[in-house]
Amino acid sequence: MRVETICILGGTGFVGRHIAAHLANTRFKMRILTRNCERNRQLLPIPNLQLIEADVYDEQTLAEQFANCQAVINLVGVLSSGSSTGHRFEDAHVRLPERIIAASRAAGVSRLLHMSALGAAADAPSRYQQTKADGERLAMEAHGEKLAVTVFQPSVIFGPGDSFFSRFAQMLRRSPVLPLPTPRMRLKPVYVGDVAKAFLHSLEDDATFGQRYELCGPKVYTLRELVDYVAAVLGVRRLVIGLDDPWSQRQARLLERIPGKPYSYDNYLSSTVDSLCSQDGLAKLGIHATPAEDVAPGYIARRRAQQRHSDFRRMRRRG
Repeated sequence: MRVETICILGGTGFVGRHIAAHLANTRFKMRILTRNCERNRQLLPIPNLQLIEADVYDEQTLAEQFANCQAVINLVGVLSSGSSTGHRFEDAHVRLPERIIAASRAAGVSRLLHMSALGAAADAPSRYQQTKADGERLAMEAHGEKLAVTVFQPSVIFGPGDSFFSRFAQMLRRSPVLPLPTPRMRLKPVYVGDVAKAFLHSLEDDATFGQRYELCGPKVYTLRELVDYVAAVLGVRRLVIGLDDPWSQRQARLLERIPGKPYSYDNYLSSTVDSLCSQDGLAKLGIHATPAEDVAPGYIARRRAQQRHSDFRRMRRRG
């Protein structure tokens, strides 16, 4: 299969920006749909990228934007729901894939790469995982002669601009004490660059059609070990208090009431399941998994250096 034009949904997000960077200055043409072009204008300098303002939840709009595209990449996902019923999860993870599949068929798209999540399952504890499983099922059921589908199930994704190591670094800078929910959760964080490569390696490879790939890094950590690692990189000493399940639940219930909802009860439920791969999807795609220690210090330490520079400039102004 030869692909020339790719429409990317969720292309302005964390993984999407890295995929766009990998595709920059290649023969592929990218069409990225966004709710706000101005907010994502940093993508505009990429010469083979077209940024289009569109409502991705409108099936007719999708069909129009998919015209003359051979492939669609769906990266859309939300980590928290707008209400206790989980409607936002349903919209992003189930109804949107339904519309993407219908629009792909209407426009004659022949390739769909779909982002799911490790731990997605109908009997998973969280609505995030359950709805991700529903969307994944719809994508795989759509696989056939006219639409070749591949699904990716990554563990926690890290890299510059992430909401994982960077978030913990921010919390550790701000407070001498960090209450940590589910500290014994085990995970194998995967580098965003490797995730982007997995999508691109699969794009035109017939052997990946109809397949699922679990994407993990090379090493197992507990959540507590990773937080301690971030503190060591920052060079700070903090009191990290690992919370048991009852206190983890109480913290989640409290934080989901805070504006911006930094953490929710559904997030807690997701974290009660280890995020470990049962098969090495990266290796199957010919990709060598990047250790967190090879990448994370670069952007965590860089932020630390920038903060020191800002502090120094403020001190000079006061003087």
